Amino acid sequence: MTTTSPHPDSPSPAPLSHVPVVVVGAGPAGLTVGNILRAAHLDCVVLEAESREFIEGNPRAGVLEEWAVHGLRQRGLADNLLERAQLHTACEFRFGGEGYRFSYGDLTGRHHFVYPQPLLVTDLVREYVDVRGGDARFSVRDVELHDLGTDRPSVSYTCPRTGQRRLLLCDFVVGADGARGVSRAAVPPEEARTARHDYGVGWLALLAQAPPSADCVLFGIHPDGFAGHMPRGPEVTRYYLQCPPGDDPQNWSHDRVWTALRTRLGAADAPPLAEGALIERRVLDMHDYVVEPMTYGRLFLAGDAAHLVAPIAAKGMNLALHDAFLLGDALVGYLTGGDGDGLDGYSEACLRRVWDYQEFSHWLSEVYHGTSTGDPFRAGTTLARLRRLFTSPAAAGAFAEQYLGTAEHY
Repeated sequence: MTTTSPHPDSPSPAPLSHVPVVVVGAGPAGLTVGNILRAAHLDCVVLEAESREFIEGNPRAGVLEEWAVHGLRQRGLADNLLERAQLHTACEFRFGGEGYRFSYGDLTGRHHFVYPQPLLVTDLVREYVDVRGGDARFSVRDVELHDLGTDRPSVSYTCPRTGQRRLLLCDFVVGADGARGVSRAAVPPEEARTARHDYGVGWLALLAQAPPSADCVLFGIHPDGFAGHMPRGPEVTRYYLQCPPGDDPQNWSHDRVWTALRTRLGAADAPPLAEGALIERRVLDMHDYVVEPMTYGRLFLAGDAAHLVAPIAAKGMNLALHDAFLLGDALVGYLTGGDGDGLDGYSEACLRRVWDYQEFSHWLSEVYHGTSTGDPFRAGTTLARLRRLFTSPAAAGAFAEQYLGTAEHY
């Protein structure tokens, strides 16, 4: 939430201190901004509601685009990633009982890096706290943002160890605490527009203790609904199953899950799926939103606090890093040299890529879900798109460009 400065008659948060930047949220965006600031010898405080152990183990996204890895490498944040990540150069669409491999690496010379988000977060935390001496405070409670519309913003929170309220005066606040965090809620409705889109479907997100059943991502396009297979390591695979929005994960027994996966990912001559225990089951309601502008006073939103893109095209973590690169560099430019151009242009520069990725996700959703709508027209246009992808070099090139995120964003 956002408030004005604490009332003078109320209990005073203590101790009172000043720091150039307070970052709310220790995800990829917040930690990357923190690392950029520390590399420039600028102080900041990162506040996180969860424990360090939780954020380092929370299973999330795992696909990074080349430009994002290049940005991390430029900032000294990619050593473990480059050593341990898997490289993916192809994906496979399965529909009509056949498999169609799309080798975007052969087409473009580019690839994806598969590196689960918990590993990246672990790397970023260690670099920020243990190497660069950054101040990160975990398991904080009741974070409030104050006076964001002034040049003297502040952030207060409850210390989990002492139970005391603490107040941080700052020059800027980075809101990187996700879709349900206090930062997004701190922007008054009249100061920003939130554009929303609901796909009307759910995805059952599954993590299976089983080796991948293919060397690439599989997209199952089936009248029963979409299915996805995403390798996450030698012994763990991420699966998705289209389901009704708001469905109860408990409705999906082990046998029901694997029966649906075999049906929707079935293809002639394909090896059987490697089955294993399901160690995660949760339902995601497929929806998007974009907050415009991504700033309010001295508050700068980044990552899911500013925009949510459904995991249809695996773009979310990449967009978070794009925000962080632009924002971290802009803050350094202002705090070390008084250059405000980067901060002034931050929202517009981010939103160009955000909207491009949203459009691609929307297009790909129709490919994934069109045949399961029961509408013969949408099913027909879905199959036309898929056939074009494998018969038209121009269509294949355009898809690869958007899938890899290689388009320029002017």
